[in-house]
Amino acid sequence: MPKESDHLDAAEAKLLSILQRDASASTADLAEATHTSPATVWRRIRALEERGVIGPPVRLVDPAKVGRGMDVYCQVRMKSQDAEARAAFQRAVDDEPAIMEVYSVTGDWDYMLHMVVRDIADFEAILMRRLLELDCVAGTSTIFALRRIKHTREVPI
Repeated sequence: MPKESDHLDAAEAKLLSILQRDASASTADLAEATHTSPATVWRRIRALEERGVIGPPVRLVDPAKVGRGMDVYCQVRMKSQDAEARAAFQRAVDDEPAIMEVYSVTGDWDYMLHMVVRDIADFEAILMRRLLELDCVAGTSTIFALRRIKHTREVPI
């Protein structure tokens, strides 16, 4: 349930919309777009950071341009859900840079992983070395993306 402190006012919502599209926007540009002063923009951004609404600015990398043009979605079923098994699984996925996202999911599978890999051989090595070697993993199912149709990190506000 959202807390009162999670509420965004109109200026914060506008700031977030702009920053999601261009984290390098200057405080002067942000001030003009939100009809406030640069000092006010700076204070609002710091407050949003302190509340955990936004993290540090980053530059997004196109995986295909750095040799990781294959998106793979791998579903994982666990043999056990005890704390030790979950911790071992988390350590394994945390240690693999190609695993970009991990979700605990409902349904027949326990986890959904999104990976960016070089090719099928790269994926197979990760599957065998990181996932199937874990005693807690019962099985996996894999989906290879043919191409990206839409990919955004912009959260609707």
